[in-house]
Amino acid sequence: MKKVLISAAVAAACSTPFAVLAQAAPAKVEPEYTITGNAGLFSDYRFRGYSQTDYNPAFQGGFDFAHKSGFYLGNWNSNVNSTLYNGASLEMDFYGGYKATFGDFGLDVGTIYYFYPGTGQKSPGVDAKNWEVYVGGSWGPLSAKYYYSFTDFFGLNSGALGLPGGINTKGSQYLDLTGTFDLGSGFGVVAHVGWQKVKNGEQLGMVNDSLYDYKLGATYDIGGSGWIGGLAVVGTNEKNAFLVSDASEGAGKTSIVVSITKSF
Repeated sequence: MKKVLISAAVAAACSTPFAVLAQAAPAKVEPEYTITGNAGLFSDYRFRGYSQTDYNPAFQGGFDFAHKSGFYLGNWNSNVNSTLYNGASLEMDFYGGYKATFGDFGLDVGTIYYFYPGTGQKSPGVDAKNWEVYVGGSWGPLSAKYYYSFTDFFGLNSGALGLPGGINTKGSQYLDLTGTFDLGSGFGVVAHVGWQKVKNGEQLGMVNDSLYDYKLGATYDIGGSGWIGGLAVVGTNEKNAFLVSDASEGAGKTSIVVSITKSF
């Protein structure tokens, strides 16, 4: 049937001297901006390798505004339960920046602020927060991003620990190296290694303030629906660098994290 229709169309065009044989498809107009959202359920919330929920489930979600010029703004949220956050049960991240592409290469520069409503309930004056700037690059499935903190690392300083000396952790750094590979048929693989340097951490009692985390996982687009199931092994080189909320064990032990997420 398709061949018959094509043949008829060609014949009609040839029999009409002034027929328009082809018309250019209308150019696709890029929207001025887009707004997208995301939501997910995780068996554990790991931040740079360390559990933020005492190895318990987390519900997470947020939204992003992206302008066609490359500028973007966003918000992301998750429940938390950690001694670092001093009574806070919610993490709210606010970020903004600029993205650009140059052929196969991508550039991302921006800033992010980590906010914890209710922090300070257990120890007044100890304010869990963090403000970082970042610069990242990508090439195909590979990406690298560097973060630098202008505040104490989530409120960590000598005053918060009741120590003398006025020691702070401003200038802490993090490097994220990630590879995300599409295997086809809805399957994917993600591999990550990160390095966290907590400035002056050893002076504040950390055995090692140079921390490494890793992740190796697989994803699957369930039935092509956009619901992404994930399974990953996550761990660190210093599982006791940070503790769970009752200080009974380290927050960085190696374990499996299961997730299901959706973007819309």
